[in-house]
Amino acid sequence: MNETLLKFNRLKGVSLAVGILGLMGCCAGFIFERQAFYISYLIAFLFWLSLSLGCFYAAMIHYLTGGRWGFPARRFLEAGFMTLPLMAVFFAPILFGLHELYPWARPETVAADKILQQRAAFENPPAFIVRALVCFAIWTFIAWRLRQWSLQQDASADAAPTLKIRALSGPAIGIVPLTASFAFVDWAMSIEPDWSSTVFPVIILSSQILMAIAFAIIMLAWTQNESSFRSFGQKPFHDLGNLLLAFVMFWTYVAFSQILIIYSANLPEEIGWYLRRNANGWIWLAGFIALFLFLVPFFLLLFRRVKKNIRLLTAIAFVILIVQATEMFWAIAPTFYPHIHVHWMDFISWFGLGGIWLSVFLRNLSKHPLLALKDPRLENLNTETVHAK
Repeated sequence: MNETLLKFNRLKGVSLAVGILGLMGCCAGFIFERQAFYISYLIAFLFWLSLSLGCFYAAMIHYLTGGRWGFPARRFLEAGFMTLPLMAVFFAPILFGLHELYPWARPETVAADKILQQRAAFENPPAFIVRALVCFAIWTFIAWRLRQWSLQQDASADAAPTLKIRALSGPAIGIVPLTASFAFVDWAMSIEPDWSSTVFPVIILSSQILMAIAFAIIMLAWTQNESSFRSFGQKPFHDLGNLLLAFVMFWTYVAFSQILIIYSANLPEEIGWYLRRNANGWIWLAGFIALFLFLVPFFLLLFRRVKKNIRLLTAIAFVILIVQATEMFWAIAPTFYPHIHVHWMDFISWFGLGGIWLSVFLRNLSKHPLLALKDPRLENLNTETVHAK
């Protein structure tokens, strides 16, 4: 058993133990503080699902473009999106908390709100459940097919599996983000009874890809001594650093666009969303997010030497993941808590779901080689590199 596999097994055991303990804590929270449990669980679920979906998007981008950055990161991304069936299971508790989480699920609230009455044909528990089942079915099927063909390519020199991957990734790169947009409108945006934003799904999608790139950098740095990665050198880190910078800038652009549009329109039903998140202590959390999700990463990633410094780039990627978790908390929690409020369930839920997510991820990762050696595009890339030298 090689050193990398031993590291995977050790971390898998630790993460599984942490996840089980966290889920036990969630059960206690459900018994004693049910509403706090549902709020914290929803925030944790949306974060880990976002990481799974971000890996899905990034993998399909690589399948279609074949960039050098994606070959060493590919197996990490695939193992990440193969956690989607797990996230479908983790979604089940939310179905029992619709009344606590969503105003449209409470008949007395709908009866007193004209906007909710107008949306009742779309926002109602049966339609919510059906849309969720459809989304998870689509994501799981596409993920399973892509992963199956990717592993088939490992056993064959024939390019047919890669061609199938590209053929499915073309339409899927549109279908998966589109269905994810509807899902996050349902699961995140509809907690506010009178608020809506067409930019909100784009902010979510961009943050998901940003999370996936940051996660890929961390995993690649952790396994950089793997023999199959040595031929790549440090170039993938520089490429992933450039992608990280690009999506930091894009996320900031769409997030600022939403703020600018809503404040310019100055409509009470829309501006209230930001007023709740910029008052009573929440403004400090917003400042923390702006500082460490844009200003600091943007400034550091402008420098080539930073993107070539593996330790520093990994630290930036780790900070981005942590701040993304904070940003998800900031987007959801102020709806339920007028003043800044951190509950013990916020940590228990995050570590509970995250521990199980990481153990399943590592299980998927340890079953197969870390590099798809028989991918014809990788062979062509190596040939081009030899000729260039």
